[in-house]
Amino acid sequence: MKRLLVGISAMLVITSALAACGGNSNSNSTSGSDLAPSTNTAEAPPKGEGSKITINLWSFTDEIPNMTQKYMETHPDANVEFKTTIIATTEGAYQPALDQALAAGGKDAPDLYAAEAAFVLKYTQGDASSYAANYADLGLDDQMVKDAGIAQYSVDIGSKDGQLKALGYQATGGAFIYRRSIAKDVFGTDDAAAIKNEIGPGWDKFFDAAAKLKAKGYGIVSGDGDIWHPIENSSDKGWIVDGKLHIDPKREEFLDLSKKLKDNGYHNDTQDWTEAWYADMSGSGAQPIFGFFGPAWLINYVMNGQVKDTNGDWAVSEPPTGFFWGGTWLLANKDVTKDDAKKQAVADFIKWVTLDTSETGLQYYWANGTMKEGEQGTKDSVASSVVMAKSNGEVPLLGGQNMFDVFVPANANASGKNLTQYDETINRLWRDQVREYTAGNKTRDETIATFKQQVKDQLGIDSE
Repeated sequence: MKRLLVGISAMLVITSALAACGGNSNSNSTSGSDLAPSTNTAEAPPKGEGSKITINLWSFTDEIPNMTQKYMETHPDANVEFKTTIIATTEGAYQPALDQALAAGGKDAPDLYAAEAAFVLKYTQGDASSYAANYADLGLDDQMVKDAGIAQYSVDIGSKDGQLKALGYQATGGAFIYRRSIAKDVFGTDDAAAIKNEIGPGWDKFFDAAAKLKAKGYGIVSGDGDIWHPIENSSDKGWIVDGKLHIDPKREEFLDLSKKLKDNGYHNDTQDWTEAWYADMSGSGAQPIFGFFGPAWLINYVMNGQVKDTNGDWAVSEPPTGFFWGGTWLLANKDVTKDDAKKQAVADFIKWVTLDTSETGLQYYWANGTMKEGEQGTKDSVASSVVMAKSNGEVPLLGGQNMFDVFVPANANASGKNLTQYDETINRLWRDQVREYTAGNKTRDETIATFKQQVKDQLGIDSE
């Protein structure tokens, strides 16, 4: 998600003995200026007993590299040093470089590497999955995952043939984020439980709510992109089935739902990640907008900087259908299992980031915004429901609502079984064609035919 926010314009590589330059309390809002291109070959800290174990860590932001500082603070006896490489995903730079480094192997190969939702399946289940170690071979077993209360969608995405290869530290199950004042005006209440029943379950109830909102001069969402993620991630099947392009009926229905939004004036017809979309967060768009669909990161790192006078006038409820949006998964190179000391060091860091539910684990610091002692940082929805249950998720933007009360069930209701490694490309093609259809430039049949041809031309994948 950060790559959409920070506007990094060039490939960025940073190498250091300890990639831990501070940043924000949760290091989730990195800006391009925070990461000036450089190469640093600083000497490792003084050696203790035996040589320090070097862990090569690759990532596409400084988020995980910055966690290494907190890890060293909480593990002063750890006999490790982190050598980090950060390459922005701008123009697709990260994946080719990572693929080359994994294929080359050797002492400079990545020991740990990050993958985001847009391309994680390539590394957990797809073409590059053979490089990833099974968590079980690192001593991280299924019972640990169960005890931490990790959402099943995250496990499914990180697994191949029943073997877990990756987990995240965030949880990105989605909620409906709505304006309290508009809820009171139209529905007579801003209570999250009541709004949940007004907008769902299901899209029929959502559009009933849209009609009620329109009657009072409000749009229900900013643009059709706001409903795409719930539709995409609640489909029964993904884009590829038995090697061919498959258009799930729920995804095909996006054509009709998108047109219904436009034809009835239920939205402001914006595109996500544009100024018009941001304007609707602050209430300065063409018509006041009731809500947005998204995970906690949308609240923390997008809306938080855009809401302006509407700050505190928001709340979250469970959405009409379960979904997730985004996230980062952490993988280990299978070659680390060849060296017992390195295997243990890598496993300890992964466990601290993804499975440790104690108050000195990364998850607890992340959920409560306490990565930097003495500073209140950003609170975020984390992978462990156990951690969120004992954490304070109250945030000012939501008028003091504890967002974890909604995001724990939201994470549990998300599905990770409908992704493919080609989603980033296919989703872009599909959404572009849907906009052509709703604009009246193509018929429904022409839209689908063009989409199928584009997938074949760009990916070499035939349709069913």
